[in-house]
Amino acid sequence: MLVNMTDILQKSRAGKYGVVAPNICNEDSARTAIEAAVENQAPIILDLIFNATPDVPLLAKLVIEMAEKAPIPVALNLDHGGTFEQAIIAIRSGFSSIMVDRSSLPYEENVAEVAQLVKIAHAVGVSVEAELGHVGSGETYDADRNAGLTDPRQAREYVERTGVDALAIAIGTAHGKYVGTPHLNFDLLHAIYDEVDVPLVLHGGSGSGDENLARATREGITKVNIGTDLFQAGIDNLVAHHGELKRAHLGYSLLSEGYKAKLTHYMKLFNQCGKA
Repeated sequence: MLVNMTDILQKSRAGKYGVVAPNICNEDSARTAIEAAVENQAPIILDLIFNATPDVPLLAKLVIEMAEKAPIPVALNLDHGGTFEQAIIAIRSGFSSIMVDRSSLPYEENVAEVAQLVKIAHAVGVSVEAELGHVGSGETYDADRNAGLTDPRQAREYVERTGVDALAIAIGTAHGKYVGTPHLNFDLLHAIYDEVDVPLVLHGGSGSGDENLARATREGITKVNIGTDLFQAGIDNLVAHHGELKRAHLGYSLLSEGYKAKLTHYMKLFNQCGKA
């Protein structure tokens, strides 16, 4: 069933477990993610970003139909919505949640733009995730991993002023593949958790390490975004079995097989299996 992301995350926060939010880019990845969730009786949040597909409304229509037929809770979330127009398109396309990413803007501009879209989204029953601090790129990790860390006291004010339903925080992760060793600041996570009462989101889950991620979901993180690891697992599985390819469509099956296996790994790691 298609649900509001807040429904999933409030239960996750109360139950002290995490929910993986896999990036999807087409019908195959969306279908595979939902299949994995059904097989593991796990709630799931599908993250779709605008640069992943040339036609977001068309893919959203297909994903929503699959979600509505699924016997487990599925949320469709706009990942890193960078413009006002993208947020409105996502809302009109039936997304049950949007991320309004203004983390690169000065604080007051971030607050103002997020608060505006929260008002619009809440009017039509759509939840909103936003980011305070800034999760950078793994390619420049050693240079800037501490540059955009989230301030706990500012986080409390930010949540109160914007009205967001979930807060993405920067505690030492990075997007993409790491150049360097990931170091998560758990003291900072605890401080933020104590200051705000909305579910916390961790971006840059790929490559951050199973031990780090498992601990993060036990100690305050409710949603973990995973993209690179899933797609790489699909590619690795395809390469490992390339000699078995006899028809083109088998390549998609091998990609999906690797993607699903990695996604299932994270579902088990975050203790979300059986929580649907």
